[in-house]
Amino acid sequence: MTGFDRRITPARPDLAAAHLEGRIPAARYVAGRPMRVIAPVTPMRPEPVPDAGIDTELLHGEAVMVYEVNDEGWAWVQAESDGYVGWVSEDALSATSPEPTHAVALSRCFVFPGASIKLPPLRWLPFGARLTATDMRGDFAVLADGGFVYARALRPAGEKASDPVAVSEAFLGTPYLWGGRSSLGLDCSALVQTGLMAAGIACPRDSDMQAAELGRDVATTGPFRRGDLVFWKGHVGIMRDAETLLHANAHHMAVVSEPLAEAAARIETRDGGPVLRVKRLGQ
Repeated sequence: MTGFDRRITPARPDLAAAHLEGRIPAARYVAGRPMRVIAPVTPMRPEPVPDAGIDTELLHGEAVMVYEVNDEGWAWVQAESDGYVGWVSEDALSATSPEPTHAVALSRCFVFPGASIKLPPLRWLPFGARLTATDMRGDFAVLADGGFVYARALRPAGEKASDPVAVSEAFLGTPYLWGGRSSLGLDCSALVQTGLMAAGIACPRDSDMQAAELGRDVATTGPFRRGDLVFWKGHVGIMRDAETLLHANAHHMAVVSEPLAEAAARIETRDGGPVLRVKRLGQ
């Protein structure tokens, strides 16, 4: 196995996952250790230094396999949800977090020290964060790791959204952030991934992966329908209807809804090139 994608392959010249032995050469192989994210959101970087760029983010409760922790407190991990590989702070992880029972269903919610919204919150959690509720106290879920969350902000862990586009639409106005995956900031492929994964549809992280792996090709000239994915070089958006595109973009620096024709003309004139592919999920 040569020319592997480092984004989704836990392999380096000095270290690789044990299941890759015999396929990818490395100085040593390790089985890895399962852990979960305990920070609200934590950045994943390509290198174990704080000023490296952000490849993606991991959300509270997401499972990872840890293959190494270096002396500076950086953990080299692979995310269970989309297979992404990179470095995160060891402080953002725990080996003792229980299996999640719920996920955050609002763009974000707060964790309170008691069963009252009038108390100063302990922390916040983003949409899609996984958490474990051990009890109910009035309108609040009691969390295994401490704190209380208003129960109507949550959904059962196995519950799927019926419309991935509606999930993505809830992020309208969210700031654009390269590598971001939360309602504090997200990028184009994260907007698509968030909607699809909430609906139970497996989705890779980056737009080139999504173009290669999702759905079936339809004509780039239309007609389009709600849920179609429109790809440019390095960019993706999702159609709200036959004419309207929803996308996180660096022109508006936000998630916006605009006519596809306008977006396509602007992207092409700004060296983004023409629409390369349109992919349709389902029939």
